[in-house]
Amino acid sequence: MTQDHTTGPDAAPETPAPWRPSRTVAVVLAGGTGTRLGLGIPKQLLKIAGKPIIEHTLAVFEAAPEIDEIIVLMATGHVEQAQQIVDKAGFRKVSKVIEGGDTRNATTRIALDAVGEGDVNILFHDAVRPLVSARIVRECVNALWTYSAVDVAIPSADTIIQVDENDCITDIPVRSTLRRGQTPQAFRSGTIREAYRRAEGDPHFAATDDCGVVLRYLPGTPIKVIDGSDENIKVTHPVDVHLADKLFQLAAAQAPRLTDHRSYTEELTGRTVVIFGGSYGIGHDLAELARRYGAQVFPFSRSSTGTHVERAEDVTAALKTAFEATGRIDHVVVTAGILEKGALADLDEETMDRVLQVNFVGPVIVARQSLPYLQQTKGQLLLYTSSSYTRGRAQYALYSSTKAALVNLTQALSDEWAEFGVRVNCINPERTATPMRTKAFGEEPEHTLLAAETVARSSLDVLISDLTGQVIDVRRAPGEPAAVPAQQTAVGADRLASAG
Repeated sequence: MTQDHTTGPDAAPETPAPWRPSRTVAVVLAGGTGTRLGLGIPKQLLKIAGKPIIEHTLAVFEAAPEIDEIIVLMATGHVEQAQQIVDKAGFRKVSKVIEGGDTRNATTRIALDAVGEGDVNILFHDAVRPLVSARIVRECVNALWTYSAVDVAIPSADTIIQVDENDCITDIPVRSTLRRGQTPQAFRSGTIREAYRRAEGDPHFAATDDCGVVLRYLPGTPIKVIDGSDENIKVTHPVDVHLADKLFQLAAAQAPRLTDHRSYTEELTGRTVVIFGGSYGIGHDLAELARRYGAQVFPFSRSSTGTHVERAEDVTAALKTAFEATGRIDHVVVTAGILEKGALADLDEETMDRVLQVNFVGPVIVARQSLPYLQQTKGQLLLYTSSSYTRGRAQYALYSSTKAALVNLTQALSDEWAEFGVRVNCINPERTATPMRTKAFGEEPEHTLLAAETVARSSLDVLISDLTGQVIDVRRAPGEPAAVPAQQTAVGADRLASAG
């Protein structure tokens, strides 16, 4: 007997077939021109934290296990530049870099054509939101198993007002129901295609938001909202560039830390580390740590080896010694520095010259001399600044200004050396227990100071990371053991020259 599959008028509706996408595609929208930033290049090509904004953005999706493919829609006339960034960074998931449209509507249509037919998860993301997190990407993709459209948003901290054409308030919506939209916006391919198909029949159609297209033309479709983040800013105005750069700096402060001795040993065994200023303090502790994990370490200093960083011939000889012994140099670290307190007007010329030479000219010389060696290993130069770099301090103006100069040097060299694959970073420790600090400021409560070993550990984590162009803040964590008094590690007044 054949079963009757006809449905009566009171029968329950059929359950929709489960969503089974063939792949998940991230569409990175990079069509902006940078006019609001007053730039001559698209804002997505502007460098922040040592890399173009779009490279930061693409790196997030490249690393996301939920993403199978990336398509880039680039501003007119700049496709080749975007392709060069993709090729140089080695982004394997990027399948296409194509020109976007004149409007957001046209760009989305081009993207849908590029994705092709079939059931696909599609995430649209602004290229100039480089701080999107892996968590946001993951939650967007996961939500598509239940919903066919997904938005990302954060609560509004400000009261939102509605005004008329005369800029007079007409309404003040309840803030608790308002959200500030971000990207990505995620869709099942059939849903976003149908929304745009229906929009084609509307002569007044214009959209800057793809969820808005679904809301307007597929009004019965639930659009799930997941939590964004305050850090997921859109770089649109000049102040956003500075905010994004600082946010990358804060993120870099959490440099990836390996979990066990074996992991560090695997990273460092066979590597050659040269440390200028390695006889005590941070440099000494870094040398000991690196040796413990199998690195070949060559510490040089004024007191132990007669090496003066401000003398090019000394630096040349030091690097040659390390290279001839091991055949390579992977990391060059400059912790050498001096701090002379006193009003600028009261310092003699000899003292001023010594501070400038050791604190700034020295690192410049080390950088120039190190580059040929670091090019061979795709290595890293690591410098040290001070918390005073953000604002000059009375009584040690030269020290503060030279430390600020090292931050600029780090950022500039990371750009210049990117083509060589050489990374440049700068450690910014808060007040650290070193002999240099004790000499300058006297005894201080131990619980207020970082231990030199803590800074050395963070330095090691940066050396084995992929970071570049970063200023990494090192702060004393709550509950961290008190620093060992600096005088316990001092070995002579002639060694009072190191980062602190």
